[in-house]
Amino acid sequence: RFRLIRMRSPAHPGPSEPDRDCPLCPRLRAFILDNREKFPGWHNAPVPTWHPAEGKAAVRLLVAGLAPGLRGANRTGRPFTGDYAGDLLYATLGKYGLARGRFEARPDDTLELVETAITNAVRCVPPENKPVGSEINTCRRFLEGTLAELPNLRAIVTLGKIAHDSTIRTLGGRLSQHPFAHGAATDVGGIRVFSSYHCSRYNTNTGRLTPEMFEAVFASVASYLASGR
Repeated sequence: RFRLIRMRSPAHPGPSEPDRDCPLCPRLRAFILDNREKFPGWHNAPVPTWHPAEGKAAVRLLVAGLAPGLRGANRTGRPFTGDYAGDLLYATLGKYGLARGRFEARPDDTLELVETAITNAVRCVPPENKPVGSEINTCRRFLEGTLAELPNLRAIVTLGKIAHDSTIRTLGGRLSQHPFAHGAATDVGGIRVFSSYHCSRYNTNTGRLTPEMFEAVFASVASYLASGR
């Protein structure tokens, strides 16, 4: 019989989302302010976690990316929406019953998540898509807060090594015991963590990640989630 042992929640979990004008990372703050001047119609703020319509208690799977893309989520305000990474991610989620509706790369399309939430390890867009260590560490408080709000979470998919490492640390695990590897799965604090290369255009164009490789990860996730029903 399946029994989920939950990770130990912090006594005082931090907030799950930063303020729109979060000042914690000066470099990221300056970059957002610069882009607000250049592109006043864009979101240009921390991108919040996207949850299914049924609410946070319905979430059994969390997908954790690296950070918002400049012309993707930083523009649209919804994770993985507006750039290539979302095309592959949401098509794959739909194939395995983790999303429904039509993804049109805009936040007012008909796409809905099914028992799934989408977030990023770093909530603000970083210059050149590269957050530094202090920014990753600072933003981990929001990932911790996000996890604390998901009482029925069973699995996390980490997209890329940075998201993976930050997630493992948030769960209280040691990186040496839970290293990143595409297609790997490991249990940390009662949560099954599946890791994948990030679904970026660079990774797919270079062949580091193929759609078949990406789908194989989510096939394993779907099988795992079904096993616990």
